[in-house]
Amino acid sequence: MSDRKGLNRQLFWLYEGHGTWPFIFRWAMLIFDMVTIVYFLWAPFEARGRTHFIVDYLIGGVILLDLLSRLYIARHKHLFFMKWINWADMIVVVTMFAPLLVSNFAFLRVLRAVRAVRAFTFVKRIRVLTPFFQRHERIIDKITNLVVFVFITAALVYALQVGRPGSDVHTYIDALYFTVTSLTTTGYGDVILEGQLGRFVAILVMVLGLSMFLQLLRAIIEPSDKVECECEDCGLLLHDRDAVHCKHCGRVMHIDTRGQV
Repeated sequence: MSDRKGLNRQLFWLYEGHGTWPFIFRWAMLIFDMVTIVYFLWAPFEARGRTHFIVDYLIGGVILLDLLSRLYIARHKHLFFMKWINWADMIVVVTMFAPLLVSNFAFLRVLRAVRAVRAFTFVKRIRVLTPFFQRHERIIDKITNLVVFVFITAALVYALQVGRPGSDVHTYIDALYFTVTSLTTTGYGDVILEGQLGRFVAILVMVLGLSMFLQLLRAIIEPSDKVECECEDCGLLLHDRDAVHCKHCGRVMHIDTRGQV
Protein backbone atom coordinates (compact mmCIF):
# COMPACT_ATOMS: atom_id res chain seq x y z
CA MET A 1 0.00 0.00 0.00
CA SER A 2 3.08 2.24 0.20
CA ASP A 3 2.74 3.30 -3.45
CA ARG A 4 -0.83 4.54 -2.94
CA LYS A 5 -1.50 8.12 -1.92
CA GLY A 6 -4.35 10.36 -0.86
CA LEU A 7 -7.91 9.18 -1.44
CA ASN A 8 -6.73 6.02 -3.18
CA ARG A 9 -4.77 5.01 -0.10
CA GLN A 10 -7.69 5.72 2.25
CA LEU A 11 -10.19 3.77 0.15
CA PHE A 12 -7.81 0.84 -0.27
CA TRP A 13 -7.34 0.80 3.53
CA LEU A 14 -11.11 0.64 4.06
CA TYR A 15 -11.67 -2.11 1.50
CA GLU A 16 -8.55 -4.23 1.97
CA GLY A 17 -6.71 -3.02 5.09
CA HIS A 18 -6.83 -4.01 8.73
CA GLY A 19 -8.03 -2.13 11.78
CA THR A 20 -11.18 -0.96 13.52
CA TRP A 21 -12.54 1.32 10.80
CA PRO A 22 -12.03 -1.14 7.91
CA PHE A 23 -13.74 -3.78 10.04
CA ILE A 24 -16.72 -1.46 10.76
CA PHE A 25 -16.88 -0.35 7.12
CA ARG A 26 -16.99 -3.92 5.78
CA TRP A 27 -19.64 -4.93 8.29
CA ALA A 28 -21.71 -1.89 7.27
CA MET A 29 -21.40 -2.88 3.60
CA LEU A 30 -22.29 -6.47 4.46
CA ILE A 31 -25.46 -5.35 6.28
CA PHE A 32 -26.29 -3.01 3.39
CA ASP A 33 -25.91 -5.89 0.92
CA MET A 34 -28.18 -8.18 2.92
CA VAL A 35 -30.87 -5.49 3.37
CA THR A 36 -30.85 -4.52 -0.31
CA ILE A 37 -30.99 -8.17 -1.37
CA VAL A 38 -34.20 -8.58 0.64
CA TYR A 39 -35.54 -5.29 -0.75
CA PHE A 40 -34.79 -6.23 -4.36
CA LEU A 41 -36.46 -9.61 -3.98
CA TRP A 42 -39.67 -7.85 -2.94
CA ALA A 43 -39.76 -4.37 -4.48
CA PRO A 44 -39.82 -5.13 -8.23
CA PHE A 45 -42.90 -7.31 -7.86
CA GLU A 46 -45.15 -4.93 -5.96
CA ALA A 47 -46.97 -1.72 -6.89
CA ARG A 48 -44.48 1.12 -7.29
CA GLY A 49 -45.02 4.49 -5.65
CA ARG A 50 -43.03 7.69 -5.20
CA THR A 51 -41.45 6.37 -2.01
CA HIS A 52 -40.15 3.31 -3.84
CA PHE A 53 -38.44 5.45 -6.47
CA ILE A 54 -36.79 7.62 -3.80
CA VAL A 55 -35.49 4.49 -2.06
CA ASP A 56 -34.30 3.20 -5.44
CA TYR A 57 -32.27 6.36 -6.09
CA LEU A 58 -30.72 6.30 -2.60
CA ILE A 59 -29.74 2.64 -2.84
CA GLY A 60 -28.55 3.12 -6.41
CA GLY A 61 -26.35 6.01 -5.26
CA VAL A 62 -24.65 3.87 -2.61
CA ILE A 63 -24.11 1.01 -5.07
CA LEU A 64 -22.67 3.42 -7.65
CA LEU A 65 -20.25 4.95 -5.11
CA ASP A 66 -19.17 1.48 -4.02
CA LEU A 67 -18.66 0.42 -7.64
CA LEU A 68 -16.64 3.54 -8.53
CA SER A 69 -14.54 3.23 -5.36
CA ARG A 70 -13.60 -0.38 -6.12
CA LEU A 71 -12.77 0.60 -9.70
CA TYR A 72 -10.63 3.51 -8.45
CA ILE A 73 -8.49 1.33 -6.17
CA ALA A 74 -8.20 -1.55 -8.65
CA ARG A 75 -4.57 -1.80 -9.75
CA HIS A 76 -5.48 -3.40 -13.08
CA LYS A 77 -8.63 -1.71 -14.37
CA HIS A 78 -9.23 -4.21 -17.18
CA LEU A 79 -9.42 -7.06 -14.67
CA PHE A 80 -12.15 -5.18 -12.82
CA PHE A 81 -14.41 -5.42 -15.87
CA MET A 82 -13.70 -9.13 -16.25
CA LYS A 83 -15.47 -9.97 -12.98
CA TRP A 84 -19.13 -10.89 -13.48
CA ILE A 85 -20.07 -9.59 -10.02
CA ASN A 86 -19.04 -6.07 -11.07
CA TRP A 87 -21.11 -6.34 -14.27
CA ALA A 88 -24.09 -7.43 -12.16
CA ASP A 89 -23.69 -4.28 -10.04
CA MET A 90 -23.52 -2.11 -13.16
CA ILE A 91 -26.75 -3.61 -14.49
CA VAL A 92 -28.41 -3.01 -11.13
CA VAL A 93 -27.31 0.66 -11.12
CA VAL A 94 -28.82 1.17 -14.59
CA THR A 95 -32.15 -0.33 -13.50
CA MET A 96 -32.16 1.89 -10.41
CA PHE A 97 -31.53 5.22 -12.17
CA ALA A 98 -33.43 4.61 -15.42
CA PRO A 99 -36.71 2.96 -14.34
CA LEU A 100 -38.65 4.38 -17.31
CA LEU A 101 -36.13 3.12 -19.87
CA VAL A 102 -35.74 -0.35 -18.39
CA SER A 103 -39.01 -0.83 -16.54
CA ASN A 104 -39.58 -4.15 -18.28
CA PHE A 105 -36.22 -5.36 -16.97
CA ALA A 106 -36.67 -4.30 -13.35
CA PHE A 107 -36.30 -7.94 -12.35
CA LEU A 108 -32.58 -7.59 -13.16
CA ARG A 109 -32.22 -5.83 -9.81
CA VAL A 110 -32.30 -9.25 -8.27
CA LEU A 111 -28.77 -9.69 -9.66
CA ARG A 112 -27.82 -7.80 -6.51
CA ALA A 113 -28.26 -11.18 -4.81
CA VAL A 114 -24.91 -12.22 -6.27
CA ARG A 115 -23.34 -9.94 -3.65
CA ALA A 116 -24.11 -12.72 -1.18
CA VAL A 117 -21.11 -14.48 -2.73
CA ARG A 118 -18.86 -11.50 -1.92
CA ALA A 119 -20.41 -11.27 1.53
CA PHE A 120 -19.41 -14.89 2.15
CA THR A 121 -15.82 -14.02 1.20
CA PHE A 122 -15.82 -11.17 3.74
CA VAL A 123 -17.30 -13.25 6.55
CA LYS A 124 -14.51 -15.80 6.11
CA ARG A 125 -12.04 -13.07 7.11
CA ILE A 126 -13.67 -12.51 10.50
CA ARG A 127 -11.22 -13.91 13.02
CA VAL A 128 -13.84 -15.13 15.49
CA LEU A 129 -15.79 -17.09 12.85
CA THR A 130 -12.81 -18.23 10.77
CA PRO A 131 -12.44 -21.74 12.31
CA PHE A 132 -16.11 -22.53 11.63
CA PHE A 133 -15.93 -21.30 8.05
CA GLN A 134 -12.67 -23.12 7.45
CA ARG A 135 -14.29 -26.39 8.46
CA HIS A 136 -17.43 -25.83 6.39
CA GLU A 137 -16.16 -23.48 3.65
CA ARG A 138 -17.08 -25.67 0.67
CA ILE A 139 -20.56 -26.45 2.00
CA ILE A 140 -21.38 -22.80 2.77
CA ASP A 141 -20.00 -21.74 -0.62
CA LYS A 142 -22.22 -24.24 -2.46
CA ILE A 143 -25.29 -23.26 -0.41
CA THR A 144 -24.69 -19.58 -1.18
CA ASN A 145 -24.38 -20.23 -4.92
CA LEU A 146 -27.49 -22.43 -4.92
CA VAL A 147 -29.62 -19.85 -3.07
CA VAL A 148 -28.48 -17.05 -5.40
CA PHE A 149 -29.26 -19.23 -8.43
CA VAL A 150 -32.77 -20.02 -7.13
CA PHE A 151 -33.73 -16.38 -6.50
CA ILE A 152 -32.32 -15.07 -9.79
CA THR A 153 -33.97 -17.88 -11.77
CA ALA A 154 -37.29 -17.27 -10.01
CA ALA A 155 -37.06 -13.58 -10.99
CA LEU A 156 -36.41 -14.59 -14.60
CA VAL A 157 -39.39 -16.96 -14.58
CA TYR A 158 -41.58 -14.22 -13.14
CA ALA A 159 -40.50 -11.64 -15.71
CA LEU A 160 -41.05 -13.99 -18.65
CA GLN A 161 -44.33 -15.55 -17.53
CA VAL A 162 -46.40 -13.09 -15.53
CA GLY A 163 -49.31 -11.71 -17.54
CA ARG A 164 -49.03 -14.28 -20.33
CA PRO A 165 -52.35 -15.87 -21.37
CA GLY A 166 -52.74 -19.24 -19.70
CA SER A 167 -49.72 -18.77 -17.45
CA ASP A 168 -49.93 -20.13 -13.91
CA VAL A 169 -47.34 -17.62 -12.66
CA HIS A 170 -49.11 -14.63 -11.11
CA THR A 171 -46.76 -13.67 -8.25
CA TYR A 172 -43.09 -13.98 -7.42
CA ILE A 173 -44.01 -16.73 -4.96
CA ASP A 174 -45.49 -18.73 -7.86
CA ALA A 175 -42.20 -18.31 -9.76
CA LEU A 176 -40.16 -19.29 -6.71
CA TYR A 177 -42.42 -22.30 -6.11
CA PHE A 178 -42.01 -23.47 -9.71
CA THR A 179 -38.23 -23.02 -9.54
CA VAL A 180 -37.87 -25.07 -6.35
CA THR A 181 -40.18 -27.89 -7.52
CA SER A 182 -38.31 -28.08 -10.82
CA LEU A 183 -34.93 -27.96 -9.10
CA THR A 184 -35.83 -30.84 -6.79
CA THR A 185 -37.49 -32.73 -9.69
CA THR A 186 -40.69 -32.94 -7.60
CA GLY A 187 -42.75 -31.64 -10.51
CA TYR A 188 -46.26 -31.35 -9.05
CA GLY A 189 -47.50 -29.91 -12.34
CA ASP A 190 -49.81 -27.34 -10.73
CA VAL A 191 -47.62 -24.49 -12.02
CA ILE A 192 -46.27 -24.73 -15.58
CA LEU A 193 -44.62 -22.29 -17.96
CA GLU A 194 -46.29 -21.28 -21.21
CA GLY A 195 -44.70 -21.33 -24.65
CA GLN A 196 -41.48 -22.69 -26.09
CA LEU A 197 -39.41 -20.16 -24.19
CA GLY A 198 -41.04 -21.28 -20.97
CA ARG A 199 -40.09 -24.88 -21.65
CA PHE A 200 -36.53 -23.83 -22.43
CA VAL A 201 -36.31 -21.97 -19.09
CA ALA A 202 -37.69 -25.03 -17.29
CA ILE A 203 -34.98 -27.18 -18.88
CA LEU A 204 -32.29 -24.76 -17.73
CA VAL A 205 -33.67 -24.76 -14.19
CA MET A 206 -33.64 -28.54 -14.00
CA VAL A 207 -30.24 -29.09 -15.63
CA LEU A 208 -28.26 -26.25 -14.04
CA GLY A 209 -30.06 -26.35 -10.71
CA LEU A 210 -29.74 -30.09 -10.31
CA SER A 211 -26.01 -29.95 -11.08
CA MET A 212 -25.53 -27.29 -8.37
CA PHE A 213 -27.62 -29.33 -5.95
CA LEU A 214 -25.44 -32.40 -6.61
CA GLN A 215 -22.32 -30.33 -5.99
CA LEU A 216 -23.77 -29.33 -2.63
CA LEU A 217 -24.45 -32.97 -1.75
CA ARG A 218 -20.91 -33.87 -2.79
CA ALA A 219 -19.48 -31.14 -0.54
CA ILE A 220 -21.54 -32.49 2.38
CA ILE A 221 -20.57 -36.12 1.81
CA GLU A 222 -16.85 -35.56 1.27
CA PRO A 223 -14.64 -35.60 4.39
CA SER A 224 -14.68 -32.30 6.31
CA ASP A 225 -11.03 -32.61 7.33
CA LYS A 226 -9.92 -31.58 3.84
CA VAL A 227 -9.12 -28.09 2.60
CA GLU A 228 -8.97 -26.70 -0.93
CA CYS A 229 -5.42 -25.69 -1.88
CA GLU A 230 -4.36 -26.48 -5.44
CA CYS A 231 -0.88 -27.95 -5.86
CA GLU A 232 1.07 -25.91 -8.42
CA ASP A 233 2.81 -29.02 -9.77
CA CYS A 234 0.19 -31.77 -10.07
CA GLY A 235 -3.04 -29.81 -9.55
CA LEU A 236 -4.33 -31.89 -6.61
CA LEU A 237 -7.00 -29.74 -4.98
CA LEU A 238 -7.98 -31.35 -1.66
CA HIS A 239 -5.39 -31.78 1.10
CA ASP A 240 -5.34 -32.47 4.82
CA ARG A 241 -5.56 -29.24 6.81
CA ASP A 242 -2.20 -29.89 8.45
CA ALA A 243 -0.51 -31.15 5.28
CA VAL A 244 3.07 -30.02 4.66
CA HIS A 245 3.62 -31.88 1.39
CA CYS A 246 1.32 -32.83 -1.48
CA LYS A 247 0.46 -36.51 -1.14
CA HIS A 248 0.50 -36.94 -4.91
CA CYS A 249 3.77 -35.32 -6.00
CA GLY A 250 5.53 -34.34 -2.76
CA ARG A 251 5.67 -30.59 -3.39
CA VAL A 252 5.87 -28.41 -0.28
CA MET A 253 2.41 -26.97 0.46
CA HIS A 254 1.68 -23.62 2.11
CA ILE A 255 -1.84 -24.00 3.44
CA ASP A 256 -3.33 -21.03 5.28
CA THR A 257 -4.59 -22.49 8.55
CA ARG A 258 -5.09 -21.54 12.19
CA GLY A 259 -4.57 -25.11 13.36
CA GLN A 260 -6.99 -27.74 14.57
CA VAL A 261 -10.11 -26.55 16.41
